[in-house]
Amino acid sequence: MTQYAKNPIMPGFYPDPSICAVGEDFYLVNSSFAYFPGLPVLHSKDLVHWEQIGNVMERQSQLPLPHAGHSQGLFAPTIRYHEGTYYVICTNVSYGGNYVVTAENPAGPWSEPHYLEGADGIDPSLFFDTDGKCYYIGTHPNPEGCRYDGDWYIWIQELDLNRWKLVGEHRNVWNGAMKGVHWPEGPHLYKRGDYYYIMHAEGGTGPEHAVTICRSRNIWGPYENHFCNPILTHRHLGQAYPIKYVGHGDLIETPAGEWYMTMLAVRPIKGYTTMGRETFLAKVTWENDWPVVNAGIGRLTDEVEIDLPKWLPELDPESYTSRSKGKNAVPGSNRVYDFTRMESLGDEFLYLRNPELSHYILEAGKGLYLAPTSVTLKEKDSPSYVAIRQQHHRFRMETTLKMPEPAGGCGAGLALVQSNEYHLRLEVSDGKFQAILCQKGQDAVVGELALPEAGAGLKLYLRVDGLQAEAGCIIADQELPAAKGLDIRSLSTEVAGGFVGCTAGVYAVTEAESGDLRVLFSSLSYTAGE
Repeated sequence: MTQYAKNPIMPGFYPDPSICAVGEDFYLVNSSFAYFPGLPVLHSKDLVHWEQIGNVMERQSQLPLPHAGHSQGLFAPTIRYHEGTYYVICTNVSYGGNYVVTAENPAGPWSEPHYLEGADGIDPSLFFDTDGKCYYIGTHPNPEGCRYDGDWYIWIQELDLNRWKLVGEHRNVWNGAMKGVHWPEGPHLYKRGDYYYIMHAEGGTGPEHAVTICRSRNIWGPYENHFCNPILTHRHLGQAYPIKYVGHGDLIETPAGEWYMTMLAVRPIKGYTTMGRETFLAKVTWENDWPVVNAGIGRLTDEVEIDLPKWLPELDPESYTSRSKGKNAVPGSNRVYDFTRMESLGDEFLYLRNPELSHYILEAGKGLYLAPTSVTLKEKDSPSYVAIRQQHHRFRMETTLKMPEPAGGCGAGLALVQSNEYHLRLEVSDGKFQAILCQKGQDAVVGELALPEAGAGLKLYLRVDGLQAEAGCIIADQELPAAKGLDIRSLSTEVAGGFVGCTAGVYAVTEAESGDLRVLFSSLSYTAGE
């Protein structure tokens, strides 16, 4: 049955995709940086319809993120399967470095991290050879000294999975396809036929990003450069092209023998990217033992033809969606969270760094209680903030909240967060509503309304239309905007920097710590615009 996957297959903040195929099932993981839980796990049977089945790093003991910046924490993961065990290898740049976790079920639970001594650099991957040996492949600075920023090498070493030790020879095997290449990174090692292939990214994860490949008949090399490199990039299509930053690919083969590649890319508006790096898909064919991406087209397409049986997780009684009774929202979908009826938050919800989970309590018939603390969104700490990924250029978010009485210097509301230094807060406090835009760590009040009854039982809304936002309250079914046409270009990668996209959710803060204060959120909705 022919189907069509719509790009991006994972819209919004889903960078650095890695994918593996296990029988008829496909599993995808993504970077999560300073957010907790870390490394979302997505599942599909047709590469078109996806469900989130959990997160790899879901326990505090697995994921130390002390004072991590938004673009620190967990970098590019790789997921692989071998003889009944799932493996995820990743880099925590804020604590411990490169590590491996394992699971018998990709939905978890996953093991505690096995940190790898001597595994310097970032972006590691695992490869299981036909003789059963496991190899580590990663990147690190040029061992002879970096001649320029991004002068790195790709290296390989055998990994003893019984002792979690790198053993044997450590060999630098490749430093990129281009002369004077910057940032050869995200390497993946494959074997097809007589050849070993190293596919990796070059040019940095920005406008010059690209996917390149080399091959050898021996895992240790020498590796032969492909004359057609890069095999995928959009850097030659100009700054105005609607899809940019294409790179960081990973390959899979379906049971039908077809090949596909996942990769990251961005969809900027007028040159500004607010949703971060997203996951895209392309079809791969082989010619002369080299991969060709989207043959005859040579770039990403809006749709990808898939020759797999249609699979709808909500109709499959064996799916995680069915077994969990729809606990998790469908990626990219509209959603309405009625906190008064929820027993737990879905796996799509995110906190910053290491949250104190006792500050987030669901109570049947009432809603989600957030305990405000003195930690603000401007700090590299864990404020009372729980959010979902922004997944559309245009969307509307609403929440209904009730402030404590007396409020005691408490503020609460909605937030659209790119980082601790760049975010938009819609805050109720001291009988008023304020829209506050934080840029370079400095707050500016960009809209304000006086509120009746000190803001008790209020509904707040945020409407985003590309690079503009509107923020206000809804009282007696009437919208009262405090800010219209608000310029939010500063919440983009191009201004704020880093590797993340925006998240949007609810938060609470107080000037003075008080164990008795609680802000009650009864609902949260997210609706994509046209």
